[in-house]
Amino acid sequence: MLHLNLKFDLHRDVACDLLRKEASVCRVQEYSGAVDTRILNIERDGGILFSWKGATGTTRIGKYDPNTKQNKLLYTFDKQVCVSSCSLNKEETLLAVSLAQNTRGEECLKPISKCLTLLIEIHPISNTKVLKAVDCRVKVQFLNSDTDRRSVLESHLLLLTEDGYVDLYHVLLTRQEGYRVVMANPERLSRTVERIVEDFCWVQWDGHTQRLYCLTHNVTQDKFLMRCVQFYLNHNCETVLELPLELPANPFRTVKFVNLGFDHYHMERPEQELVKMEVLTNRTGSMFVCYSQPLRDNQNLIYTVVSVHKDCSKTFRASLGSEQSPQQKATQLHPLFIPIGYYILVYLQGYFLHCINTRQQEMLCHSLFFSGPDLHLDPQCQSANMTVLHAEEESSASLLDLASGRIYTPELSPAYLLQMLQSDTPSRCCSSKTDPQCLAALHCLLVYMGNDPTLELKIIEWLCDNVKAFESFDQIQEFILASLYRISYEKSFSLDKVLPYSSVFDKKEMPKCLLEVPGVLCTTELHIKPVFKGKSRSLQGFWSELQWNTERTKYLDAVPNPRYRTSHIQTDWDRLRSERRPSSHMNHMEENTKKVLSMVDTWCLDKKLVPLFQEEDHQQRALIGLTVDKLREHLSRHLPRLGKKKIDSLVVSYVAKLLELIRHMLESVWLKYKLGPHVLSLKQQGSPAEWSVFHFMFRILEATKGLCLPLPPGYHTLLAVFAVRCLPHHTFLQYIDQGILQLTETFVSRLMTDLDNSDANERLKFSILKRLPEPMEKTIYHMWDHPVSSASISRDYVRTLLEKHNKNKGFAFTGRDKPGFRPEFLPLTYLAKILSDIEEQALDPFEEQENVDARFVEETALKQTLVLLGFEEK
Repeated sequence: MLHLNLKFDLHRDVACDLLRKEASVCRVQEYSGAVDTRILNIERDGGILFSWKGATGTTRIGKYDPNTKQNKLLYTFDKQVCVSSCSLNKEETLLAVSLAQNTRGEECLKPISKCLTLLIEIHPISNTKVLKAVDCRVKVQFLNSDTDRRSVLESHLLLLTEDGYVDLYHVLLTRQEGYRVVMANPERLSRTVERIVEDFCWVQWDGHTQRLYCLTHNVTQDKFLMRCVQFYLNHNCETVLELPLELPANPFRTVKFVNLGFDHYHMERPEQELVKMEVLTNRTGSMFVCYSQPLRDNQNLIYTVVSVHKDCSKTFRASLGSEQSPQQKATQLHPLFIPIGYYILVYLQGYFLHCINTRQQEMLCHSLFFSGPDLHLDPQCQSANMTVLHAEEESSASLLDLASGRIYTPELSPAYLLQMLQSDTPSRCCSSKTDPQCLAALHCLLVYMGNDPTLELKIIEWLCDNVKAFESFDQIQEFILASLYRISYEKSFSLDKVLPYSSVFDKKEMPKCLLEVPGVLCTTELHIKPVFKGKSRSLQGFWSELQWNTERTKYLDAVPNPRYRTSHIQTDWDRLRSERRPSSHMNHMEENTKKVLSMVDTWCLDKKLVPLFQEEDHQQRALIGLTVDKLREHLSRHLPRLGKKKIDSLVVSYVAKLLELIRHMLESVWLKYKLGPHVLSLKQQGSPAEWSVFHFMFRILEATKGLCLPLPPGYHTLLAVFAVRCLPHHTFLQYIDQGILQLTETFVSRLMTDLDNSDANERLKFSILKRLPEPMEKTIYHMWDHPVSSASISRDYVRTLLEKHNKNKGFAFTGRDKPGFRPEFLPLTYLAKILSDIEEQALDPFEEQENVDARFVEETALKQTLVLLGFEEK
């Protein structure tokens, strides 16, 4: 399920190079000593700071550049020391280090203190300034400097201590001899110190965004408050966010440092770490605070994900199972919180993997949960010493295995998710285990991984092969809505809570199996009350997006039905279909439809594999226009910030992509079964491949009808063609009577002309003619070469001519059974003259009608005239 791709290997990328260099220094062919390389820190530019033991027994610090793949020596100590923290400024002129007291019986630092913090000039190597010598751990971290400000050389250094305070040092630099960069007035450095935070018990640094997250505890009120301090390019800083958190008592026995380098000389034992906490952000304006709680009953692990931008907090209780060793039961278990895209993976080695869908957290069934035998992970994931490396601008975090010095990029396996879908055959019995997992896997494939055309094709093939639908959801409906959601969300991040995401929300009663996921329980708390402070109210970028998302969520949570539901337009659709006369409303719908179809026509013009969008389908055109109108109205109501032009573009694109998506589905199965133009002929019976395509099209029809979504014009004609080829005639007529199949004028015209007048075909044609509406019936009669259709044409022809003559000359015919009837003999020549005169003024109904027997029509017209005059009976 989770694969790790190797991104950096300390042995491959660093140690091997160091061995060659040490061999060169020692003038030997191969250096056999141990270099003991260790990763110290990862700077904002991706550079990896590391230390190693040289051939002379001294400790050296170097930097690995991921862009050039080169290693660079930064500084060499004159003896072996224990580097617990290290940071390099952007210009690579200053190196800050914290040296821990030697605890392995080797030479101790003098004066003896637990930690000695130094600031070293390395361009070139010259002066060293002692910043602190204290009996607590100290972390060092340079801020990102503004490279455009060349007038003043300066660097800014954070010192974070185990005593719970953060100091900011402003280091002025000067250039000597044209190239030497040294500290200006190093003796006055202590006077530039600025106290940033005090009394924190947990702190996290985000070097990519230059943010510091600190957790403080108000003892009198017994409340925890997380603060976010934002550093700007001018190195001013301010608290921009405060968030109250509900944590257990005494969550941290010692101050906890996160993302502040790697201390190989102070490793907390798992039983000492009661709570594991981490802040995750995304550039789209989302923020999560994730923390686990102390293990109490050894049966369940409790962890919380606070979604600041969604103004809610979700607490999960995951089952650990009963098969635990005594050693496992005595150990505090802490999961890893790994952001991958919009998923947060909660991974506890050997127990479970919970892939939380942070975009759609309303229901557990949209998140994946694996435990026990279902936990198929990369063997590299089994390391117990993994650290999450998170960068806001990157879609996924990285994982660092400190023991091996390797950095991995984790990714979810689409092959495994596809295997899940293919192995779980849908049944009419709702499965509490299978259905939620398949629904979550399908959404992960479609929304998170859906930009891969090959993967999308495999999903369509699965939909086509999977004949039965799941009891709790319709997989074709999920495919349509999830795909449209992904495409629309890429155009505007604001649509995640207003566009339809899943068909399960349209159900009158939610299936029970989707409300519960075996192995994990969830409770939700609304209104977490984040407080935005300072300049964040007027900032652009992340903070403005976060604030906008938070305010938008509060509004949408307060209004009823913020998410658009396609089925809600059913009443309007029924009303629109009942309208017989053109109206301004109908004209408005037609204008909407023209906009949509103009967009569809600009896509894939070379793809004419499936004959869609090639005819007028007035009913579907009306539904397309109505869908555009209702969706535009919904977005305008809930997202007025987007503006009328943007909303109109999003809505038209959404409906156009819906039609294109259905065409893409048909084209995919068309290619899958290698269908050719011959399948459009009505003269042959359908093959098994055509039956499969017909069944798939029928399921698409059911899915769209259930959601009240429009179909591409021509879809009903194509479906009827497959139906008449694949179904027995009596079954075909039953489908028409039940409203499943629609008789379009294009289909009936082809049926009348393509099929011969055999007994079976004649009965089928008569049956269809009886089911046609009157306007279509008159048109179709002209296309069928048959005595009955010719008789009908001639009756209508004579009736039209004589009625017109009656209006012009006042000539009236009365029935024989009416009082006052006086039969009058009209010579045949006189009758022929009247008909000839009228015919010259009338349009010829048989013009360009090659299938009409003119001789027969003339005889029938004469016979019908005698009947109307009362000289003969029918």
